[in-house]
Amino acid sequence: MRIGLLTEGGYPYVSGDARLWCDRLVHGLAQHEFDVYALSRSEHQEDEGWIPLPPNVRRVRTAPLWMAEDDEVALGRRARRRFTEYFGELAAVLCGVPEGASGAAVRSLSEGVPASEADRFANALYGLAELARDEGGLAGALRSEAAVRILERACRAPGAHRAAREARVPDLLAVAAHLERALRPLSLDWYEDDGLGAVDLCHAASGGTAVLPGLLARHFTGVPLMVTEYGVRLRTHYLTTPDAPPAVRSLLAAFQGRLAAEAYGRAEVVTAGNTHTRRWQERCGADREKLRTVYPGMDARPFAEVGESPDCVDPDALVWVGRVEPAKDLVSLLHAFAEVRKRQPKTRLRIVGAPAGPEGAAYLGHCRTLAAQLFPDEAAGPHAAGDNPVSFEEIGGPDLPVAAYAYASGAVTVLSSVVEGFPVGLAEAMLCGRATVSTDVGAVVEVIGGTGLVVPPRNPRALAEACVALLRDPERRARLGAAARARALELFTVEQNIEAFHGIYLEIVSRAPVRRVVLDGAGEPLPFSVPAEAHVAVRWTTASPRLAARGGPGWAAGRPVRATTPVPAPEGAR
Repeated sequence: MRIGLLTEGGYPYVSGDARLWCDRLVHGLAQHEFDVYALSRSEHQEDEGWIPLPPNVRRVRTAPLWMAEDDEVALGRRARRRFTEYFGELAAVLCGVPEGASGAAVRSLSEGVPASEADRFANALYGLAELARDEGGLAGALRSEAAVRILERACRAPGAHRAAREARVPDLLAVAAHLERALRPLSLDWYEDDGLGAVDLCHAASGGTAVLPGLLARHFTGVPLMVTEYGVRLRTHYLTTPDAPPAVRSLLAAFQGRLAAEAYGRAEVVTAGNTHTRRWQERCGADREKLRTVYPGMDARPFAEVGESPDCVDPDALVWVGRVEPAKDLVSLLHAFAEVRKRQPKTRLRIVGAPAGPEGAAYLGHCRTLAAQLFPDEAAGPHAAGDNPVSFEEIGGPDLPVAAYAYASGAVTVLSSVVEGFPVGLAEAMLCGRATVSTDVGAVVEVIGGTGLVVPPRNPRALAEACVALLRDPERRARLGAAARARALELFTVEQNIEAFHGIYLEIVSRAPVRRVVLDGAGEPLPFSVPAEAHVAVRWTTASPRLAARGGPGWAAGRPVRATTPVPAPEGAR
């Protein structure tokens, strides 16, 4: 099988989202071939290079999202008219303008039938894609002043929602720039028969822009699409742009929501990394019958020794492990630790992690200052030594060469986040057999499954009380840690993750329509190039409704249909 793996800001780059699970997936399915189509987010990410790739990665094609390349395409009068029509309809859908009110309505899928909002978005999106294919790109058109004016007309059209009508010039420029960046995959040359048209399945490793190449490959060549998300982009948009102007927030949220609904509608299968993400996918329009929950897989081997030896280096230490950024709310953790020290004076706090970008570095400096203010007689040093109750450390040093050593250094692992998707650090602590205290955010409750203590976010007093309760009860800590390790080994290993995706791959390809016959060097058909049922010399028909209602064979409920021509039984068979 040949898989087209679609990523944005992740694999195969050294740094980025979803890098680890993509790498483990590709290594774990060594019997299949992978073509990687990656969208990079920054020049720094490209300069860092790629991680070592296994032999089953046949091809890697990349395109930058951080740099606007000039395609030098000058649209003629007819092409400009098509661009105005399609981009105008796209903008009208985002602004909530009724069909026809903007004066740029695109013909619906069925003549004479009013197009739904989803159909209007899809028609506009694929219309732009076909125009980009015909003209050789749309980068210049999407960055032009004409695109901003089209967006402005949609915001001022009758029926536009209030936030769009109140958009000012800076808001229009910001939205137009975001749309241009998000729609850059329309201008790529990835969708020919020697590109994504040659794969058996497109697997988008995230939502958002990474889905667009898969949607276009499906539109142009019929390649089936699968979408995997460990966090929904629409939710991320709401959480990361709280201070943006209302018009910008509204229009970009509309774009993310429409794109997500289109991806969920066209995909054969949509997988979620947890139930929390799955609920968001359903709210964005995903069909429940297409949804599967596949937990991220982690390599349990580095944590096995710690889990089998539950004794910790310091039974009075609390450990926090992760990326240092404001969403982790280390400020509340430090205030909670001050309460813990009043009840358990010997307790220490080890904060292990590197800052995430400039914002994270500034936040780390703020946390160091706060620790010094909370413990004025005990300066917070870089290492857990002497009388310093708080230490700020990073994984990779002589004391903590790997994450497992960090979890092993304390009795309780703490998670204090106010925003969290799938808490990887929490699952790692569970693999180490550590009792945990966590805030009730994201998929935390689903991950721990009753094997740890959960408190409300932004509540230092509740966090402190839970930590003190476990520090004073070693038997309870051991009991919870053993249960946590058993749960993590059952649900969150690389093996279960790879097995789940492998089964979904086979399921999708087995029911995909025959698009071509692929031959090897000897002229023999390659495995998985044609679904198995295509070799059965019979006609296939849909079962009658009465037969399907009785549970008889038919396409309904995913069952195979009955052949109209009986297949002779082997001699001697009953």
